[in-house]
Amino acid sequence: MKLDTYTVGDYTPGAPLWKQLLWFFAGYPLVASRCLPLSALKVLLLRGFGAKIGQGVRIKTGVKIKFPWRLQVGSHTWIGEDCWIDNVAEIAIEEHVCLSQGTYLCTGNHDWTHPEFALKCAPIRIKRSSWIGAKAAIGPGVTVGEGAVLGLGSIAAKSLEPMTIYFGNPARPIKERKIVV
Repeated sequence: MKLDTYTVGDYTPGAPLWKQLLWFFAGYPLVASRCLPLSALKVLLLRGFGAKIGQGVRIKTGVKIKFPWRLQVGSHTWIGEDCWIDNVAEIAIEEHVCLSQGTYLCTGNHDWTHPEFALKCAPIRIKRSSWIGAKAAIGPGVTVGEGAVLGLGSIAAKSLEPMTIYFGNPARPIKERKIVV
């Protein structure tokens, strides 16, 4: 690799510099703060920076969001403590999704076969009624099917089928998810 010649290619953060700086110095610290436990204020702040957020969303303390203008969150979704939404590309989280503590959503990676370690970005989509377990990670380009479960500490580098429970690194299907009413 030749990291001295690295560039981001045609990648752009998706917002003017003034908005990026305002987010970095004012918005980001408030959303991530442990001193601001009120979800409603965090939701308002994120919406002010361009996030599309539904009703009844809960955002716990310590949540890190790289670019709110590249984030969609459906109604009645929970985002647990210390989640990291590393969204250099779009992330769409549908309604009634639970991201447990320490979840990591990563939309960027590098091409290890490219001499300049080229940046590769791809969106993440988490469909309705899914549950992402504590300390689990989801990589670029992954779609989590409706009602899927990604277990504690598991890593999803490929898309997950609906109504299926996954565990491990890499995440593997364990069994069908059945919801008893």
